[in-house]
Amino acid sequence: MEDYEIVQRCLNGEKEMFEELISRYKNLVYSIILRMVSDSEEANDLAQEVFIKIYKNLDKYNPKYKFSTWVMKITTNLVIDARRKQKQSPIYIEDMLHETSTNESPEEGYLRQERSKEVRDALNTLPDMYKIPIILFHQQGLSYQEIANVINEPLSKVKNRIFRARKMLKNYLSKEGEIYEL
Repeated sequence: MEDYEIVQRCLNGEKEMFEELISRYKNLVYSIILRMVSDSEEANDLAQEVFIKIYKNLDKYNPKYKFSTWVMKITTNLVIDARRKQKQSPIYIEDMLHETSTNESPEEGYLRQERSKEVRDALNTLPDMYKIPIILFHQQGLSYQEIANVINEPLSKVKNRIFRARKMLKNYLSKEGEIYEL
């Protein structure tokens, strides 16, 4: 069953169909939030808020866009709003560049963790206007156009922000003594 069909059924009174949308998108929502706030308890709370907001706004969904894009837009906006309200410390992001290897030695694991920390530190120096597009591109695998739809900015701005974010990250990481490929 297509997302739009489920949305229509929810709007026509079949409220239990919303569970299907939650089941389809809970991992996506949680992973986006967790990468932005780096606290699993807070991520759970925000994910619940996201689904409440989605439920209340189902009638505003435009089928011209993918439902997942609409969900990501609501998710990122809600987290940004929550951070503004809380005046939180910087966002901590999971390792974007390296996968954990089960065959790595303790030394390799330690070095990977250190590199991950350096990348997170570098990402945390970026303003949200650069951080969010680069997370959506590298972590979530969204296209430039999908990112433009999620953050409601022109495609040219998205491309420019990702380019600038990479440049800032490269400068930051090269000052730390290592050069990473982004």
